[in-house]
Amino acid sequence: MEEKVVAFIEEIRPYIQGHGGDVEFVSMEGNTVNLRLHGACHGCPSAMFTLKNGIEAELRERLGPEITVERVMD
Repeated sequence: MEEKVVAFIEEIRPYIQGHGGDVEFVSMEGNTVNLRLHGACHGCPSAMFTLKNGIEAELRERLGPEITVERVMD
């Protein structure tokens, strides 16, 4: 399943990069996908909306409702 998540992240990266940001796959622990945001996405007030209502929603549709997405901060 991790390979499918990574493939999806690579699929959406150009869209996010087109808005001045970037998304990086960090890890998958069980059904939780850990992602790091870069560039304009890092400080964007809509970042959590993008993660939950965009990325997580699409991953749930493709891979199952048990998938969750968490933001890794460092």
